[in-house]
Amino acid sequence: MTDLDLAFAALGDPVRRALVSRLARGDATVGELAEPFDLTQQAISHHVGVLRRCGLVEQRREGTRRPCRLRADQLARLGSWIDEQRHTWNDRLDALEEHLS
Repeated sequence: MTDLDLAFAALGDPVRRALVSRLARGDATVGELAEPFDLTQQAISHHVGVLRRCGLVEQRREGTRRPCRLRADQLARLGSWIDEQRHTWNDRLDALEEHLS
């Protein structure tokens, strides 16, 4: 699997999408990320691990804290791929429309 495949697979889970949305607003610890969910910190930590392995999230040490940060550059790669697909399909649909006219 490529990094792109891993990232899209990771984002297939609604909890991980919610974590990415939360991290888009700013860094947060696993405990802070777990607050709105009816999940244990261990479960959230697992989801963060999946996001880390696919490159969408990084975690660093700040004393006893380990805040998570969204890697916007990796998210932008996903956006670029989606934009390429959109462009390809728009061209195909335009060609079809022209052919049918």
